Amino acid sequence: MTRCLLIAGPTAAGKTALALAAAEALDGEIINADSMQIYAGLPLITAQPGEDDFARVPHHFFGTVDPSERWSVGHWAEAALGLIADIRARGHTPVLVGGTGLYFLALTKGLAPVPEIDPQSRQRVAALLAASGPDGLREVAERLDPVAAARVKPADLQRLSRIVEVGYATGEALTTFQAETRPLLGEAEWHGIAIEPDRQALYDRINQRFELMLEAGALDEVRVFAGRGLDPLLPASKALGVPPLMAHLRGELSLDDATSLAQRDSRRYAKRQLTWLRNQNPDWSRIHALDANVARHELAAILEG
Repeated sequence: MTRCLLIAGPTAAGKTALALAAAEALDGEIINADSMQIYAGLPLITAQPGEDDFARVPHHFFGTVDPSERWSVGHWAEAALGLIADIRARGHTPVLVGGTGLYFLALTKGLAPVPEIDPQSRQRVAALLAASGPDGLREVAERLDPVAAARVKPADLQRLSRIVEVGYATGEALTTFQAETRPLLGEAEWHGIAIEPDRQALYDRINQRFELMLEAGALDEVRVFAGRGLDPLLPASKALGVPPLMAHLRGELSLDDATSLAQRDSRRYAKRQLTWLRNQNPDWSRIHALDANVARHELAAILEG
């Protein structure tokens, strides 16, 4: 069985170029593992590969989901497994690339078999948070699942909400489902590579890249997106750079202030991604270079090893 190559890294670390090099070296096809790049309509602001990239090797799952939809890790994992099987059946190597750590975690360590959360439970959690604040949310989470709640940092409202949603929707603790978790790929079926560059150099690239996005037309892209009037709580509405640019379009921020906020948010996100890689993927091979040529040499050494 052809082994998958998994390439993870923070935003602006050069994942697209590295995945192309890997796919060309391994007769591979690329599968998107970035939770924002799956959505259509925002190719610039989410830094999706360009037409020239698509022409070089087959790409899958980029810009294929309408932003009015809400895709979960489970949705992605099911679709990814199907693509992996198809690519292997063609005798090619699946190359999965992205910055969403939970996607890779689902493949390599497993996905808890939690049923789909109904809208009423989501609304109930939102009402709880609005009425009682973070302390009230944590209190309910600790009552429904004290084990899971004890692992969540105080400011992590997303994970606390997940604990409460699962409790409301299923009547079971999230840890009950997590105990049944199994990896979706066997240990011998994949090889992981993490891009872990110098942080300050990465921050500089993030700042420069956002300015290039604007020059390429990202503001117009977000203007069209804003015209759809989608729910601001949808995942695509929260893509890096979208909220501050939409605030600018509403007249609430200058373009300079919106740019600074987007750059800041991207730097903070990159910091969280780097922390995730160190904590969750310590045994993966490492690439440290930001320079594309040097990174390709590091990649070649890993693939030959």
